[in-house]
Amino acid sequence: MEKDKFKIAFTETILNTFPEILKQDVEKVIEILSFDKDYLFSPDSQTIYIDNEIINIPCRIYIDEPDPVKEKSLTEQQKIMLNCLFLRHHNGYIRQSRLELLIDKTENYITPFIFQLLGEYVIEILFVLDKHINDKTIDNYLKLINDNEKYWHQTKSRVISYWNVYYRRPHYHSNLPSKYKNRKDYIGQQIIERLNNANLQQRGSTSEFGNE
Repeated sequence: MEKDKFKIAFTETILNTFPEILKQDVEKVIEILSFDKDYLFSPDSQTIYIDNEIINIPCRIYIDEPDPVKEKSLTEQQKIMLNCLFLRHHNGYIRQSRLELLIDKTENYITPFIFQLLGEYVIEILFVLDKHINDKTIDNYLKLINDNEKYWHQTKSRVISYWNVYYRRPHYHSNLPSKYKNRKDYIGQQIIERLNNANLQQRGSTSEFGNE
């Protein structure tokens, strides 16, 4: 009975993590997950506005990855959604491996999950994330940051904070100088600048078009 209660709570949370149109696919993804742990997800979440809907993405999940055989039974879209969900996993290696499976995907509902990683501190993940922001996906990111300006500003602040704490100075067990003493050399800051510049360019183009 206790396990059922955890599963119900997790299901309700994950149903609110994706757009309503994907509800049936979400349910199929949930069917292959294991609920053996007492603590499945963190109570805090990030609220994001996307495609005229509000979604709430949990900050962390603690469930195990599903059986590979069961995972293969999912449709392509359901596999993408599963990968998105595990971008919130507490294990950074799992987040990175799942992100690498999404590099060539362009569906807009993916964007909030990948964007959320920008406000975290694992630099290896940021280098992978950087590859996903390209000509095919940039408009999705720009729409996200313009529809969620407060969240965008919070993310920029987090990037600076994590750089200052983890990368500005040499690691505590190393005598080598930091490679990222200058913030402009830090990949998180480079991604922020790239999005900022693309956003300014897009707004400028829109403004020019409006004045024709």
